[in-house]
Amino acid sequence: MSIFERYAPFIQDFIYRNNWESLRAIQTAAGDAIFNTDDNVLLTASTASGKTEAAFFPILTLFSEDMPRSVGAIYIGPLKALINDQFSRLNELCEEADIPVWHWHGDVAQSHKNKMLKNPSGILQITPESLEAMLLRKHALVPKLFSDLRFIVIDEIHSLMRGDRGGQTICLIERLCRMSGADPRRIGLSATIGDPEAAGDFLSYGTNRRTYIPKIESKGVKWRLSMEHFYISQQDQSENKDEQPGLPVLEERTDIAPENADAGMGYIFEHTRGKKCLIFVNSREECEAVTTTLRSYCESKHEPDRFLIHHGNLSAAYRETAEEAMKDDDVYMTTCTTATLELGIDIGKLERAFQIDAPFTVSSFLQRMGRTGRRDLPPEMWFVIREELPEPRSMLPETIPWKLLQAIALIQVYIEERWVEPPKLDRLPYSLLYHQTMSTLASCGELTPAELASKVLGLKYFHRISQEDYRSLLRHLLETDHIQRTDEGGLIVGITGERIINSFKFYAVFQENEEYTVRWGSQELGTIVMPPPPGEKIAIAGHVWIVEEVDHKRRLVYCEKIKGKVPAYFGDCAGDINTKILLRMREVLREDKSYPYLMKNAVSRLSQARQTAKNSGAAEYPLICLGGNMWCLYRGSEPIHSLRWSVSLSLNVLINSDLKEWIHAVPTIYSLQ
Repeated sequence: MSIFERYAPFIQDFIYRNNWESLRAIQTAAGDAIFNTDDNVLLTASTASGKTEAAFFPILTLFSEDMPRSVGAIYIGPLKALINDQFSRLNELCEEADIPVWHWHGDVAQSHKNKMLKNPSGILQITPESLEAMLLRKHALVPKLFSDLRFIVIDEIHSLMRGDRGGQTICLIERLCRMSGADPRRIGLSATIGDPEAAGDFLSYGTNRRTYIPKIESKGVKWRLSMEHFYISQQDQSENKDEQPGLPVLEERTDIAPENADAGMGYIFEHTRGKKCLIFVNSREECEAVTTTLRSYCESKHEPDRFLIHHGNLSAAYRETAEEAMKDDDVYMTTCTTATLELGIDIGKLERAFQIDAPFTVSSFLQRMGRTGRRDLPPEMWFVIREELPEPRSMLPETIPWKLLQAIALIQVYIEERWVEPPKLDRLPYSLLYHQTMSTLASCGELTPAELASKVLGLKYFHRISQEDYRSLLRHLLETDHIQRTDEGGLIVGITGERIINSFKFYAVFQENEEYTVRWGSQELGTIVMPPPPGEKIAIAGHVWIVEEVDHKRRLVYCEKIKGKVPAYFGDCAGDINTKILLRMREVLREDKSYPYLMKNAVSRLSQARQTAKNSGAAEYPLICLGGNMWCLYRGSEPIHSLRWSVSLSLNVLINSDLKEWIHAVPTIYSLQ
């Protein structure tokens, strides 16, 4: 029997209605693994390859044959936008079979959640943070909700494997299984796994199952890729009197930017009219600035606004408005976004993606490129690299176009080696250890030290933590009143710990800033940190606002819309760059090689950089003297952070604070005292 014949009739009907001529290789392989083995399964295939359907077609078939007596499958997604998208897709698929689909995160109405609590069934879609909150606040209901749980699907698993959020997810799954008595199979989905075998081991943490990883032969895909360079403060972009050869523009412009427009922003403005595009940036602050600038160009040209905005600090209403507009094939608008639209969302007939400067990882580059290339269109990305024109007396690092080198390096390591950042699984996760200790005590109530250690250190993710280290942690928590002893010798959450746990921000393991909600009349715009006093201006939702009132007790900011431009600020959220990318950047400076995706300005700027590096030795040595006691070091983010603190503490070395923004993507400057 073929996999298609094994599918339930309503699945077959769905395939016929959508005019699928055949199953894709990933769907056939997944069906075979899920139907015919009891293994966990890791599905790795390119974006838009049908991984979600590959996982859920056999799961739903099995449910239709034997309906679970509780929630039968949990889908864990890293982003609310991804869950919202998958909720719509799965609802359509499940309606005919009367299999409920529930979604659960901070933007979902409590009435919807209450219905699931009264009738636990079907599929639950949830973020790691909301699952943490559920185990903490609905502890007693877990056996009822998940007693017959059979599958846990983790989407975009690569995004969870480079920090504590992935460890948190695995710990939550283990805790949920203990509490419910269920033994579900796990299915991981990703388009950009650097080390599939390591990811398979991670997926199986705390289970007695192995992970089956189907080998899928992917056919070659042709990219439409370009990269151009612009100076921010210079309108005339003829960077060299000699005309440089380079890739011509991939498509003629459909608009003309206003006179004296920023060259890079004008380039984007001219190639988005009448198109459905995404503009990816690397921070929420830049997202606001780019959107405000492009909207001002529309106003200057007396054109309708054709730009939307999407990032994590915006209210659900603004984010979902942008998502719906991008999914509508009849709406030709461009959305400026951060990583919030990077993962998995089917945006529909997206014609191209712009990337301003370089993303931090190869994985992000591939995911962002993968938003395009659907509906029989080739993947298409236009890199727009911007830098300030170096001053005549600038130090050496300021004369090198690091963002241009980084973008080239990201592309080349993938083209040449198919290299993607490997998972970080060898960490000592002490911050997560504290987090899960407090969460376990809060949900279970009083526990003896031995019982607490058994529950927490028994989680596979903490296998490198020793009993002695854990005793040291508990002693410290007792001293600081995060936990306290009862008269019977048990441990409970202390007064200080209660204050931390009762904050909704406890559910996330990564640090967040103190946020204020911004309101305009009846509308919630989003959140900001460190609000200015009344009379000052803020930027959010792609517009500028004047602050009328700040309610610090309730953390509310009331404002009115005005014209103008001011920088936004949402708190520090730096990215990391792997040392391999830094080394490939240095190789870009060394080699005498051309890259077919570079346009003429980029070719010219790279030529200048190579000459500067040759004259200074910057391409030959990892440590370069800039004069006197000032040195420049090539290394990735993690080694630099470690060196920064250890050297600062032991040798009284001061990192030049004016150049701190380079810490993640370029050589770092040190000044010896």
